[in-house]
Amino acid sequence: MNANLSFLHLILQASALAQVVLALLIVASVVSWAVIFGKRALLSRTNKEAVKFEERFWAGGNLSDLHEQARRNTAHVGVESIFLSGYEEFVRQQTTGKVDTDDVLASVHRQMRVTQTREVEKLEGGLSLLATIGSTSPYVGLFGTVWGIMSAFISIGNVKQASLATVAPGIAEALIATAMGLFAAIPAVIAYNFFTRGVEQLDTRFQIFSDEMIGIIERGLRAGKH
Repeated sequence: MNANLSFLHLILQASALAQVVLALLIVASVVSWAVIFGKRALLSRTNKEAVKFEERFWAGGNLSDLHEQARRNTAHVGVESIFLSGYEEFVRQQTTGKVDTDDVLASVHRQMRVTQTREVEKLEGGLSLLATIGSTSPYVGLFGTVWGIMSAFISIGNVKQASLATVAPGIAEALIATAMGLFAAIPAVIAYNFFTRGVEQLDTRFQIFSDEMIGIIERGLRAGKH
């Protein structure tokens, strides 16, 4: 309890600039954790939905029935969204009377690619903020550290005889700022690397699904010509 009170006392007695630095780092840490929890939930949901949809996709049946099932799901994400955009573009191309297989496939692939890009952009949202917090927080903490050390030296210069009580507040500010900078930066950096890898894996999964669906459509179109 005394340690907690001493720690709080040091923060309250710190200079205004040091308190601003600490406040910025605390806000950065809170925002970082909010992004981490939100991003973890989004990636987990996208992965689970991809597994469930791919199980239905490869379970047999025709694309039309799968499309009707997918349309009834108003919260489709990831692979399901890519399928919907590709299949609906395929149907649209068929209704226009186009018979050239390459043109139809190109249009479907382009539409699926656009949807894939949008889905990846959703998954990447917030990663740049984590990267910014992870890269800048140590420097903000370092600024507070330098300021605390400067305050300690100024305190020494203003007295004839230096003592631990004279330099302790400035050194404490410096150490607290350093610790808060690392506290905000380390989780952000770890989370950024982890989530970046997760997004890359999902992007690859999206691309593989798109290629497989294009292959199915192509086989169907070419078989229909014979």
